[in-house]
Amino acid sequence: MVNHFSCKPALVATVNNIICTLRRKCYYSSPAPVINPIVIMLKEILIAIQAYPQAHRFIVKHRLWKWIFIPGLLYALLFAAGIYLYWKSSGQAINYIFSVTGVRDWMQESGMRWLKFFFIFGQVILQLIMMLFYFSLFKYVFLIVGSPVFAYLSEKTAAIMENRDFPFSIGQLLKDIARGVRIALRNTLWQTVYTISILVLALIPVIGWVTPVLALFVECYYLGFSMLDYSCERNKLSTSQSIAYIGNHKGLAIGNGMIFYLMHLLPLIGWLLAPSYAVIAATLSLYNNKSNFQPNTTIKK
Repeated sequence: MVNHFSCKPALVATVNNIICTLRRKCYYSSPAPVINPIVIMLKEILIAIQAYPQAHRFIVKHRLWKWIFIPGLLYALLFAAGIYLYWKSSGQAINYIFSVTGVRDWMQESGMRWLKFFFIFGQVILQLIMMLFYFSLFKYVFLIVGSPVFAYLSEKTAAIMENRDFPFSIGQLLKDIARGVRIALRNTLWQTVYTISILVLALIPVIGWVTPVLALFVECYYLGFSMLDYSCERNKLSTSQSIAYIGNHKGLAIGNGMIFYLMHLLPLIGWLLAPSYAVIAATLSLYNNKSNFQPNTTIKK
């Protein structure tokens, strides 16, 4: 059948030209094993970004709005609760960190004015990281609660694209829910480990300035990871195979998560649309790559 959701030829040609240019420029300055993964990741990020407008056209064409607003409303409520919790407790948490480490007392005793700049800047950096950490926690709560709807929406999207019937199965739905919960708990553990490491780096002057960017990429990756796993499960990949596959295609996960969080810049509307758009966009971005679903037991974090 004709794929109505593939990338526009002109856009694909532009992306390929950019990639070819990067390869030519870097051919003599960097070894291929280093350049190729970077180029592939950039291309995958672009594919994931392009999947969002495709997802919008898909939703409008097939009238899936009720599956957009139901989880969107739940997400918006949890998002507002997360912001309130962050506003009330993040300042206390940062003051506790500075007190335990002795940074505040040391700065006051030194009397150096230039240290105040680093101290204030460090507070801003920690605030940003704490904000991402709070959002990641409530995000996993939402992914666990919303896993039945997301599993159904991903399956329904694939059924429409493949022009086949979509019989409802309570057994399969329960299986999808159980897997979604396992993936969410697994990702919560690993993201917490990485976030704590980033928090430690944030306490180091100058080096800590880049930590919000690292935290943002980690957050985007694990959000996209959860959205992509619904398609991996539907293609009969085990949990370990799904982890390996997404680990080898990090760009798809990062790109999906980037647009998901950019949609939050639109108050209320962005919050309502972001979750379901992310699921459908992830399904579309993987639809043309079924041949790449190869079992792989090498687990990537």
